[in-house]
Amino acid sequence: MTDSVTIIGGGLAGCEAAWQCAEQGVPVRLYEMRPARQTPAHTTDRLAEIVCSNSFKSDEVNTAPHLLKEELRRAKSLLIAVAEMTRVPAGAALAIDRERFAAEVTARIAAHPRITVIREEVTAIPDEGVVVIATGPLTSDALAEEIQKLAGAEQLYFYDAIAPVVDADTINYDVVFRAARYGKGGDDYLNCPLTKAQYEAFVDALLAAECVAPKAFEADKARYFEACLPIDVAVRRGRDTLRFGPMKPVGLRDPRTGEEPYAVVQLRQENLMADSYSLVGFQNSIKWGAQKALLRMIPGLEQAEFLKFGQVHRNTYVNGPKLLTPTLQVKHEPRLFFAGQLSGVEGYVESLATGLAVGRWAAALVKGRPLCPIPRASALGSLINYVAHCEHDDYQPVNITFALLPPLPEPEARRLRRKPERRGRQIALALAAFEQWLQMMEGKQ
Repeated sequence: MTDSVTIIGGGLAGCEAAWQCAEQGVPVRLYEMRPARQTPAHTTDRLAEIVCSNSFKSDEVNTAPHLLKEELRRAKSLLIAVAEMTRVPAGAALAIDRERFAAEVTARIAAHPRITVIREEVTAIPDEGVVVIATGPLTSDALAEEIQKLAGAEQLYFYDAIAPVVDADTINYDVVFRAARYGKGGDDYLNCPLTKAQYEAFVDALLAAECVAPKAFEADKARYFEACLPIDVAVRRGRDTLRFGPMKPVGLRDPRTGEEPYAVVQLRQENLMADSYSLVGFQNSIKWGAQKALLRMIPGLEQAEFLKFGQVHRNTYVNGPKLLTPTLQVKHEPRLFFAGQLSGVEGYVESLATGLAVGRWAAALVKGRPLCPIPRASALGSLINYVAHCEHDDYQPVNITFALLPPLPEPEARRLRRKPERRGRQIALALAAFEQWLQMMEGKQ
């Protein structure tokens, strides 16, 4: 065993793993293939570049995403700290200025004395040493083939999507109104209200829009992550699907009418300059020309110019329950770890959270110290428990939810009748369990 760790992939999970490892005193070689080789979704050479939404989801107390972020704060997560530094207004959510975020993470990683960043593509898994594979959902073909051989089974994948981004100067502010759902977080979103007639016309156009066809070798296996369905796929499940999904008007009232619109499209600020907005939940696979015409049917976007159109890309991930242990090590080769979306989690925070855990475990392995699994009672422990033990035949990546955490004991659940009280108790137990894990990993217990 070597005295250092090799990390492949400079995304969220890889950067967090590298930082945690280095902070434990273990030297790290962090490989990132960009800019020598780009991916279909990335546009820069920066580490931790965000390519889809700029939201790290809810930061509202008593929610599962907030609990996971709170655990990461207590573990001194680099990326959560940088996210809070570069946050932009987004109601109760933690949303970031993606350019400032990536620039700051890149600078911090490059400046760490125990991290060496190597800009080249890794096409084969190293034969020796402790290795973290965190190449993310857009793993290069050569390395994906190596991972497939390692997994001993057909590589799984699903399709993820990117939402459009609009130039703020081209929005019609006489039509849109500012508000956050239920007033949470102020008026951080721009809202495009639709009448019933406008919604029906939009749905008709969406159903008729020409989409980008999957490549021939992918067509018979296309599958979408349910929490990130393209609107052109969702609408085929029913004409009202969007009104109960990304276009739901619940909790929003147009201040000019005092009424709730029939449907609404929300725009979320992309950066601190507020010069661009993303269309929340509007990821799609429509051809760009048709997409521009369709999106201009949305009230307030009649003359909109789009800085980025929606698109769909393939995400790869391994079958965690078959391949990985509760410490995200490969069962038949424990010197290898997987982290991030490649390990079978979905979401920015979930991905960097597995990176944090794997960084700590990889450092412990190099030092010859015990690798303590994270208690199931915690949010991160429950997330990794799903990856390692999910029994579903149709295994899909998962976001953090309270459903992943163990339920309260029956007597306590009966005593705490109100959901906020039960959630509060679960959160208290989760944080206590996570603190215990941190102390065990630091040799304090």
